[in-house]
Amino acid sequence: MAAALARPKRVGMVSLGCPKALVDSERILNRLRADGYAIAPDYAGADVVVVNTCGFLDSARAESLEAIGEALAENGRVVVTGCMGAEAEAIRARFPEVLAITGPQQYEAVVGAVRAAAPQPPQPFVDLVPEAGLKLTPRHYSYLKIAEGCNHRCSFCIIPTLRGKLDSRRPDAILREAEKLVAAGTRELLVISQDTSAYGRDLRHARFGASGLRAHITDLARELGKLGAWVRLHYVYPYAHVDALVELMAEGLILPYLDIPFQHAHPRVLKAMRRPADEARVLDRIAAWRRLVPDLAIRSTFIAGFPGETEAEFEHLLAWLEEAQLDRVGCFAYEPVAGADANALADPVPAEVRAARRDRLMARAAAISARRLEAKVGREIDVLVDAADGPEQGGGATARSPWDAPEIDGRVLLRDAPNAKPGDLLRVRIEDADAFDLYGVPC
Repeated sequence: MAAALARPKRVGMVSLGCPKALVDSERILNRLRADGYAIAPDYAGADVVVVNTCGFLDSARAESLEAIGEALAENGRVVVTGCMGAEAEAIRARFPEVLAITGPQQYEAVVGAVRAAAPQPPQPFVDLVPEAGLKLTPRHYSYLKIAEGCNHRCSFCIIPTLRGKLDSRRPDAILREAEKLVAAGTRELLVISQDTSAYGRDLRHARFGASGLRAHITDLARELGKLGAWVRLHYVYPYAHVDALVELMAEGLILPYLDIPFQHAHPRVLKAMRRPADEARVLDRIAAWRRLVPDLAIRSTFIAGFPGETEAEFEHLLAWLEEAQLDRVGCFAYEPVAGADANALADPVPAEVRAARRDRLMARAAAISARRLEAKVGREIDVLVDAADGPEQGGGATARSPWDAPEIDGRVLLRDAPNAKPGDLLRVRIEDADAFDLYGVPC
């Protein structure tokens, strides 16, 4: 009789931070799965736990340290990776029992640390990784990372220090990955990087593969749009060629959605941030984009209380926001980040003023969002179902419109949808709206 297969070692994963970090976690898990490791759903069932940290803001660093402490308390065998892994000495000082610490994108080092902590018994003849790889997102949507790093030197940011300069993937490799994901059931591809508009600049926009696909975001987006899935672009800086991406939206190849991190609107503050400072031209471009694609949704993030920001400059930002009529807005109260040049700027804004300005901006953004969503009541739109109750729970479902990215934007809450399943594309009629969500029923 054949010998029984040994139980594979199990790895737990705690993934913190942005979707780019989530993709890193997926890559780590895929490599471990290919080595025969199983994935543990909780601390108790894991032979070792990997904590993928975020170190961008002090609040994110605190969350990462808390997660490391929790993993040690619950399991005791912990490998730390990710952005905060660059601060190995600080982590060691607080948690000397951590097994290993690696920085961002050091996939092989993480795998090596897991192998050392929990050696895997041989498991021949077992296919361990599905064709599309392991995912930490639901089956029907997937993040597609097209580049690492960033060439910008924003004064408040240390991402280039943590992740290096722009490093674009080959476009033919990206397209192959996207094809596998769609074949495996992905209905929405969320394209991410630190600076999606800059994709391919480091490759000099060369052509790759048998088809000669150019390493340029416009060419890549066009090809992705032919795969039959929704294509959503994140972290798009407003370079001139974004106009061509809006044209692809008008053609229906990619979703009418732009995620642009404006950060502020006052020219002096933007200059101090080392950001593009021609906010009037940005307003003109937004108006032109919406003339071409009336349904275009624009989401952005802002920083309130940047060092030196005056009340008048903040009021300028609020007025700009009212004129821009952005659909989705997030705002952070400025936090000093260790190693950022902005820490040396004069006239820091008191913490309570920063928080109050953040709250004022978010209240203004909510009012704008409510008006823009109210205008969609009575329309018929396509939605992608994320979760469904089933007929026995009342037949409700939670979906998203083309204007809503998962977890960061709004939802479309459906009634009378007993047959809906996650991943379904439905035509629905919008019956009501609030500040962030739409409410509807299948047509």
